[in-house]
Amino acid sequence: MGIEIEKKFTVKELPKELNKYPYHIIEQGYLCVNPAVRVRREDDKYYMTYKCSLPEDEGGIGKTEYNMPLTEESYAHLVEKCDGNIIRKIRHLIPLNEDAFDKEYLSANPQIRSAAQSGDIKIELDVFKAPFDGRLLAEVEFPTEEAASAYHPASWFLDDVTGDYRYSNSSMSEEKI
Repeated sequence: MGIEIEKKFTVKELPKELNKYPYHIIEQGYLCVNPAVRVRREDDKYYMTYKCSLPEDEGGIGKTEYNMPLTEESYAHLVEKCDGNIIRKIRHLIPLNEDAFDKEYLSANPQIRSAAQSGDIKIELDVFKAPFDGRLLAEVEFPTEEAASAYHPASWFLDDVTGDYRYSNSSMSEEKI
């Protein structure tokens, strides 16, 4: 079990030289959206994820998350049973913006400074494919809620949509196209 603490943003423009960053090809579907039970193919890895907010987490941005590995065959079997839209996207892994945190905050939090410098905290830019061609969302996952609160968004982000269900992949799976 892990806790996922992330902020999500709409994107006003793609970062320069996007093709120089590593990426993953992702396909996922939802067996249930509340709690979220999804199956995902990420490159050549397959797994099932269970995500929910526990009652004690209400109001925070953290979610409890369990991942279970799947075989390619089990993924293929389960994805056929998914409801709604299958989400397809390319996830670009982009270094954190240089002005992500105040210098004072980084001085007082050497573990966050180290995580930002090593790439453990990065921007994940999702470029969606059909049926959501052109949709762009960026996420940044943090080790603590305090770090998430101290974060200064990248200049190419537009709106902070953290916690807005309309921007979740599970909501997209339910959209009428």
